[in-house]
Amino acid sequence: METWRGIDATPEGWPASVVAIGVFDGVHRGHAALVRTAAKAAAEREARCVVVTFDPHPTAVVAPHAVPARLASLDRRIELLGALGVDAVCVLPFTEELSKLSPEYFVRHVLVGGLHAKAVVVGENWRFGHKAAGNVQTLTELGAEYGFEVLPQTLTADAEAYSSTRVRRLVAEGDVAAAAEVLGRDFGVEGTVVHGAGRGGTALGFPTANLDIAEGTAIPADGVYAGWFYRDSVRHPAAISVGTNPTFEGDARTVEAYLLDFAGDLYGEHVRLDFTARLRGQVAFDGLEPLIAQIETDVAETRRALELE
Repeated sequence: METWRGIDATPEGWPASVVAIGVFDGVHRGHAALVRTAAKAAAEREARCVVVTFDPHPTAVVAPHAVPARLASLDRRIELLGALGVDAVCVLPFTEELSKLSPEYFVRHVLVGGLHAKAVVVGENWRFGHKAAGNVQTLTELGAEYGFEVLPQTLTADAEAYSSTRVRRLVAEGDVAAAAEVLGRDFGVEGTVVHGAGRGGTALGFPTANLDIAEGTAIPADGVYAGWFYRDSVRHPAAISVGTNPTFEGDARTVEAYLLDFAGDLYGEHVRLDFTARLRGQVAFDGLEPLIAQIETDVAETRRALELE
């Protein structure tokens, strides 16, 4: 799969394409269905399948006071999109200049001039152009003028739409199992392993990897979770704690993971934590002994939740 940033970076001689467009934050089941439709349409037309996405999120430019929590980094989005069988991902830097393009200019310069679109696949509520002036009807009319077909997709799951907004709500509530149903996989966060307070490996006997996570990332509600710790393609079972460590009167919110059956130095590594099941909420304990007893229970529950025993 090829990846490039900016329409002007499109490889010279790029052939006719079927283009799927969207932010694709989280790449949930609805996004996946849309992209697979584009891949199928490309195969039928003997064309290449290209996903056009945006970075940063358009809201960061048009309404910076209302930027939604990020469900996946750009690199993770590209990885997930690539797994759907596309030929290329074109990342458009979303700038103020881009936000002011007319729908017609966007179609002419990006879809036709840059990607030689034979067909364009978008969600049925997709808006584009300056002040979101363009919609699917606008795109269809421009497609008739410039020679491409528009394939709008309805993103539904039972009676409730698949949406990144729904995933954010479920994650914020700590309902990671329901979030996984929408995503089609466990929800995860990425970060660099950094030094924490140091209590896990000394006072408690359960050393944890503390993650430095990019600001603006969606993080599950405070509590303890069973999940998986990924170092590149290698995964380790983990009991994950999210919260402020109230037993020690903490106030900084942290995400840390105790890796089961693991010993080693992880500092400085960029890793991912996937949340599989919520075990309990955050609790303040009256001293170390009850806390240690609860951690032992959490580890045992993690093994059961991950079907390790």
